[in-house]
Amino acid sequence: MGGDVQIRRANPADFAALGEVFHDAVRHGADLYSPAQRAAWSPAPRAGRDWDDTLSGQHVWMAEENGQALGFLTLRPDGYIDLAYIRAAAQGRGLLGRLYREAEDGARQLGLTRLWTDASLHAKPPFESVGFAVTLPETVIRNGEAFKRFQMEKRLNG
Repeated sequence: MGGDVQIRRANPADFAALGEVFHDAVRHGADLYSPAQRAAWSPAPRAGRDWDDTLSGQHVWMAEENGQALGFLTLRPDGYIDLAYIRAAAQGRGLLGRLYREAEDGARQLGLTRLWTDASLHAKPPFESVGFAVTLPETVIRNGEAFKRFQMEKRLNG
């Protein structure tokens, strides 16, 4: 990973690679969770019609270097940031912040006044660093495993 990282809008041809990013980020980068939790969160790379439908209904920005997808962030039309994942080997390079800035610019162009998300233990600090505040900590169950997460929001002014 030594080239220039480009941030761009993803298209359907990118969706399979983004499914791999999701899986890698969860299985190899989410060290605040147990191996059992990580396996429940992402049993396999995301792919197929359901994954494509999830991404097709959202605005998707991706970080790419030398043709390899390093990370992505999705924004639903209602202002919900649904997915934000960075490959384990690319974490710590400021990519989530760059993706978020693109998404916030896009949200402002859409006339949105509020962004919100359900942040994992890993995602909470980066979202706080760009102005999100916790509105509700909660525990959810996925495939039999409990996960702590945080409902967070940010108001967009002018």
